[in-house]
Amino acid sequence: MAEQARYEELIRQFSAFGAVKREMGRMMPSECPSGSAAVLTLLGRYGDMRMSKLSELLAVDMSVTSRHVAHVAERGWIERSPDPADKRSRILRLTPAGRSLLDQLSRRTCHMLAERMGDWSDDEVAQLTTLMARLRASFDDTRTHDTHGREPRRPEPRPPAPPVLEQTTRTPAITQ
Repeated sequence: MAEQARYEELIRQFSAFGAVKREMGRMMPSECPSGSAAVLTLLGRYGDMRMSKLSELLAVDMSVTSRHVAHVAERGWIERSPDPADKRSRILRLTPAGRSLLDQLSRRTCHMLAERMGDWSDDEVAQLTTLMARLRASFDDTRTHDTHGREPRRPEPRPPAPPVLEQTTRTPAITQ
């Protein structure tokens, strides 16, 4: 029973964490919703990539990724160019305006976190970061057992996921 109470408290904390996510979302410029910020963040972190790779990193459907990409492309924050290896595909890359906005978003996010967590020690911030990454990895772990009793199937290793910023589609935080 103690185990259930522990997880019930965790559920309450997840629910309350929505306030943190909402405040982080409010500090974003209105022309750059969290999905757009996620696109910029991932391109800034991993460099040029195909839309399929971006969709995988965002962990959302290709149609959702396409809408986010269209939004940032219309504002001149990314460019889409033909993939030399496959002319049907597009390579996405940050423009100088996109890099500038990403830098601005990163400064805003870091400032807000430093302000809110100013009384936390460096060790406490590091511990929270480690535990959040571990929690995220637990949900990314898609090991499954088949009905024939064989060993679990392990997914292909993925790059470490950035911390969550603001959206239910697992939008990464802005970090540099």
